[in-house]
Amino acid sequence: MFSPDGRWLAYASDESGGNEVWVRPFPGQGTKWQISRGGAGIGTLWSRTRNELFYMTPGQQIMVVSYAVDHDVFLADQPQLWSDARFMRRPRQMSIALHPDGARFAVAAAAGAEAAANQGKLVFVFNFFDELRRIAPVQRN
Repeated sequence: MFSPDGRWLAYASDESGGNEVWVRPFPGQGTKWQISRGGAGIGTLWSRTRNELFYMTPGQQIMVVSYAVDHDVFLADQPQLWSDARFMRRPRQMSIALHPDGARFAVAAAAGAEAAANQGKLVFVFNFFDELRRIAPVQRN
């Protein structure tokens, strides 16, 4: 994933022997920085509003790393658990989506007592765009 300013590339790789998240400058072959620890990084997302990089763990949790940039040096803090909640992982697809405000995620909750209790109903929205126009009309000048 490219950083919002396009200067950095965050990616997951097993080049160190375990699945880890790395950041390197883009373009170029400059220094790379390991972000995750202990084989615990499998996917990345950049916040558009804060200097934060998120990644997923094999245990279906979301980690966050605050960072700063000093010229061409990427300075990452220690990874922190973003939430105790777990999400359902989808094979070969991104399992989480970060809201543009950088404070919320869209995830499918992992199967568990709390998640199972909330899966008792299914909601269909027909004529979605008509409903969207009704609740959020376009302002025309």
